[in-house]
Amino acid sequence: MDPLELNKDTEPTQDFSNATREELLAALKLLLSKDIEAIKDDVEQIKQVFYRKVKAELEENKRKFLEEGGEEIDFKPEKDELDEQLKEMLNEYKSRKSAYTAKLEAERENNLLQKQHILERMKVLVESNDDVSTHINEFRELQKKWKSIGQVPQANVSELWKLYSTYQESFWDLIKINNELREYDFRKNLEIKQQLCETAEKLADEDDVVSAFHQLQKLHEEWHETGPVAREFREEIWTRFKTASSVINKKHQGHFDSIRKLEDDNLALKQALCEKLEALDISGLNSYKAWDDATKTVIAWQEEWRTIGFAPRKMNHKIFDRYRAACDKFFNAKGEFYKSSKNVLNDNLERKRQLCEQAEALKENTDWKATSDKLIQLQKEWKTVGPVAKKYSDELWKRFIGACDYFFEQKQKNTSDARSVELENLAKKKEIIAAIQALDTVEDKQPADILIQLREYIAAFNEIGHVPFKEKDKVYKEYRTHVDKMFEKLNVDATQRRLDNFRSNLKDMSTKGENKLLREREKLVRAYEHLKSEIATYENNIGFLTVNSKKGSGLIREMERKIEALKEEANLIEQKISLIEDSF
Repeated sequence: MDPLELNKDTEPTQDFSNATREELLAALKLLLSKDIEAIKDDVEQIKQVFYRKVKAELEENKRKFLEEGGEEIDFKPEKDELDEQLKEMLNEYKSRKSAYTAKLEAERENNLLQKQHILERMKVLVESNDDVSTHINEFRELQKKWKSIGQVPQANVSELWKLYSTYQESFWDLIKINNELREYDFRKNLEIKQQLCETAEKLADEDDVVSAFHQLQKLHEEWHETGPVAREFREEIWTRFKTASSVINKKHQGHFDSIRKLEDDNLALKQALCEKLEALDISGLNSYKAWDDATKTVIAWQEEWRTIGFAPRKMNHKIFDRYRAACDKFFNAKGEFYKSSKNVLNDNLERKRQLCEQAEALKENTDWKATSDKLIQLQKEWKTVGPVAKKYSDELWKRFIGACDYFFEQKQKNTSDARSVELENLAKKKEIIAAIQALDTVEDKQPADILIQLREYIAAFNEIGHVPFKEKDKVYKEYRTHVDKMFEKLNVDATQRRLDNFRSNLKDMSTKGENKLLREREKLVRAYEHLKSEIATYENNIGFLTVNSKKGSGLIREMERKIEALKEEANLIEQKISLIEDSF
């Protein structure tokens, strides 16, 4: 069978039993381009036929393996790429079906409100003391509007139609129109209901049981929307319609009996997965790698769980609770293992405290050269010490770098006196700012040439030394404003701008000595380690959110977006660290 020859309108369910698995996937792909409500049974048939073929192939491969002298316990099925494709398409189908169902429910709730308003108006007309014959046109409009409104929630159907029929019959009884008109309506209604009976009787020959059932519901809606017939025909015509409906309802019930059989099979598959999870031996997992490997296995089982359909309603929550408990036991044990590794963090904490004490003991020393060398050596030692617990990290770093900064600030106060040079530098920087501002009006150069000129001005600005302290922020802000304006005009992306800004700051840092660069590098390394830790935490937490639920899927997508943003930021910091190392 060629799956591409599927009826474009997906009318009756087709027979896929002789199709290959590749053809089944192609057929399913084509079905997914159609209306979701029209393809349910075709999708179900494709899934059942596909897995029957998977099972048959597996048994055949196993038989050949055993005939060739293999042991049954050594037989391992090969990874099935077609099975993965099927799961992806079935997940797409489930997602679209859920969206369609939600939309349908919202429409039905809106239809319910409209019909309730109509009933309220009908009640007013029926109970009115006015001459009801003056309300005939309005009542007919209400009937017409009622018929134009779609389905309502099933729980409200019976009560709505009961009230509608009551008000409808009461109204026509009250207006006491002439018998000829009443008999005419009775005759037309009888003709319509006879046609509905014939249509319902033909549905018994429909191959698609679910489609026949849904069509029958529409016939029932039309039946209720149709007015009464003459009293002598009411029982007879209703009995005929009810008998035809009974045939369809029995076939529909049989269809759902088969679904219950499938749910029992799903329960058996889920019980088997629970047994695997419960049998997993975690007592021998004594390393990060061992835990990671076991986690991959558990996640694979969780993926398999998500491919299995519902179990019987009375067992669905119970089997899920068992599954969740087994997963929680594993991940809780994993968490305990990671907690037990905190001794390393404590050792690092003690080493960094000692370095803080040594730096604080040196900060008042006025032997500038010797003390500078010692503090730089302490900073290098600091870099070799691993991370500490997050709650101590910032406090320790501020304590350590505070002692270092205090010393180097005192050293700078005693080794620099260049007021006149700073004023000259200020004038030079203002000249460059004016030149950058003038670039905005250049019209006879290509953007690429303007960008080259801009980068030359930036390099020249960075080559100039210090300016008076009180002018420092003002002149830099003015410089940054015009540079950013030109970057925007030349369409330079945000990441590149941040790198250019950082290059601008490197020159200033380098004039303050290697110590300033080392401190900046240490700060970036700490930020990078913090980001990597956050990324690892998010990636690890995804393992806890593999349950098949809308909430779990939404959280996973949100975490993936956060991970991507953190990775971009970490990449930018890596580039900044490389720029510092290249400047040494």
